[in-house]
Amino acid sequence: MTDQKSTTPEIPVLDISGMLNNADLIAEHGRAYEEFGFCGIVGHGISDQVIGDAYAAVREFFALPLAQKELSATGEGGARGYTQFGIETAKDSNHPDLKEFWHVGREMPPGVEHHRSLFPNIWPSQIDGFEERVYPLYDALDELGHRILEALTVYLELPFDFFRATGDVGNSILRPLHYPPIAKRDTPSLRAAPHEDINLITLLVGSEEPGLEILTRTGQWIPVSTLPGTIVVNIGDMMQRLTNHVLPSTTHRVVNVPAAYTGESRYSIPYFWHPNPDFEIATLPSCISKDNPNRYETSITADEYLTQRLIEIGLLEA
Repeated sequence: MTDQKSTTPEIPVLDISGMLNNADLIAEHGRAYEEFGFCGIVGHGISDQVIGDAYAAVREFFALPLAQKELSATGEGGARGYTQFGIETAKDSNHPDLKEFWHVGREMPPGVEHHRSLFPNIWPSQIDGFEERVYPLYDALDELGHRILEALTVYLELPFDFFRATGDVGNSILRPLHYPPIAKRDTPSLRAAPHEDINLITLLVGSEEPGLEILTRTGQWIPVSTLPGTIVVNIGDMMQRLTNHVLPSTTHRVVNVPAAYTGESRYSIPYFWHPNPDFEIATLPSCISKDNPNRYETSITADEYLTQRLIEIGLLEA
């Protein structure tokens, strides 16, 4: 994927099939996040059918009239269901993002007690088979997240089941996104202003349209363009805090595309992998050293951290 004639760096793309039995690949995988905060993966095992069915369903939903979409909105800071265009504003930005989105959360088994932040899902009745087409992608990305994190436990010198044991009922979110055609070329808003993700890791079933860029450690914005079948994984702020910045969260954005693309919508589906709400984000001892002293003397629960950040981006009121 790297053009040898270009000096622009690109995020690594790794085949993770068999990674847990390959120490060299585990190390290469961990170093990709240390350097870029991002890594593309293939050999992940999620079928094109599962991805295609989900994309088809969300495209049908976003094509509905606004009044129909708003029937699936909630008053819980967009925790589940539909959030309309122009609501979310990135931290430290003065202008709302040019996007609308849908939130799918974890389906809890009947009778199982769960945390107050794990709201029930909303499924739009206007779209045939929406749940049946979308939730399989949630399940597949949830399990893929576990596999990625298991490799990182080896890299971070943690017990192998560390994340699996602390993320079995996490408040993870599948967020299908729609960036409508850009009406005004001189708008001060971006499709997504520069930001970092809140969660432990994000798994992005990428868009076919251009726009995603990341900020390198040298202060250079570079595009993230992937081949079909690639899922892009990036580190979130919870993981950055947990690892004392050994695995850093990288600033990224979705820019407004050139004029040739302004009449087209852009779609993408990220999965935000969260630990259990009561998980204590406390600096890992293996990530503290003389050269990297502990930045965080106090811990915070995952739910407390999530609430703080949702207030900052305007989805919850203080």
